[in-house]
Amino acid sequence: MTIRKDETVELFAKHVSPGKVDTYRKYDMLFVPQRRKGSFIYDMEGKRFINCHCNGGVFNLGHRNGKVISAVKKAMKRYDMGNHHLISVPRALLAEKLAKTMPSGLNQVVYGVSGGEAIDLAIKLARGVTGRPGIVSARGGYHGHTGFAMAAGDKKFKDKFKPMPPGFTQVPFNDIAALLRAITKKTAAVIFETIPATMGIVVPADGYYREAKRLCAKAGALLILDEVQTGFGRTGKFWGFENFGVEPDIVVMGKGMGGGIYPISATMYHERYAHFFREDPFVHISTCGGSEIGCFAAMEVVRMSSGEDFLGHVRRMADLFREKLNSLAERYPASGLRVRGLGLMMGLEFKDEISSLFMVKLLYDRGVFVVYSGNDPRVIQFLPPLRITKDEAASVLESVEGALAALTAGAQG
Repeated sequence: MTIRKDETVELFAKHVSPGKVDTYRKYDMLFVPQRRKGSFIYDMEGKRFINCHCNGGVFNLGHRNGKVISAVKKAMKRYDMGNHHLISVPRALLAEKLAKTMPSGLNQVVYGVSGGEAIDLAIKLARGVTGRPGIVSARGGYHGHTGFAMAAGDKKFKDKFKPMPPGFTQVPFNDIAALLRAITKKTAAVIFETIPATMGIVVPADGYYREAKRLCAKAGALLILDEVQTGFGRTGKFWGFENFGVEPDIVVMGKGMGGGIYPISATMYHERYAHFFREDPFVHISTCGGSEIGCFAAMEVVRMSSGEDFLGHVRRMADLFREKLNSLAERYPASGLRVRGLGLMMGLEFKDEISSLFMVKLLYDRGVFVVYSGNDPRVIQFLPPLRITKDEAASVLESVEGALAALTAGAQG
């Protein structure tokens, strides 16, 4: 079927989201992806973009990764989605591979389709095993748009859908004193994104998670870390929490887990809580969760992303970007540019929201696709593909420099 770009936009506005079309038209950013490969996506009219957002880590391995596609094609010769009621070879094999990447004892897996669904299960499990209602999360954080996940997120995503379920409390991130006050004998769990992305790529303070875990353990609460964006190598470690010397009780993963080819997510929890689902193995189900075909995509993602060569490349490219971006910040001080983050999970902070939004557009015009942080629009989320090459990185940095020059024209000196 052949369809023109203008026809696609019209149909999308008519049947899917007129609001998105209005927004993108307003800023002259009517981008309709068509061909895609590796670090690149192409508009229907042929304009090429380097994807430096990667849908929050969905495309960690680039677009249409050949090895992930091959794994899925091979799986489709024998498997389909599978039946969640039954024992499954692919789900068992993937669970074993995931368990080998985790601290000892963190080896129980429940599969889902999306990160929000996996967050919901993590909160259900924490409430179930503790018998408590309280969930503490970070102000400005984000965990998805489903029920409990939305309730744990910031008000901009939930106020229009009140009333929310009770028991949810938010505290400032990186504030141990506030966390201490919030955790009570009614707290089931504390949940944080390992590096909160929508908050603006905020790195936790040294020792913050270790102290959070200590406070949780003392109170009989669980520590849940949301690795939906930080997982599978994004920070230069396979799991983001490995950077902070902490062992969570529950870990949630998604986005990059399916290699950008097949949607799959998971909630992993410590074996000390395995009794909960042993007593009633059907108390939680996900009809499409852990598709047996998706399990093969995820196994290939684990294989590719967990090797030291791969993770070393991520760290080297992160060093390259950080060095060059910091140099550009010195050359263009009027932008207020500061680099946040860890590994290739970076945030580009500007002096104000207007500067950040202009940079999104200026970069778009130069063929670099990024988005800003919803709860801190001063910060652009900057997440290049983890397999980005030096030449591709140089092209991105050249575009950043050109955008900074345009942003600060007349303001330098």
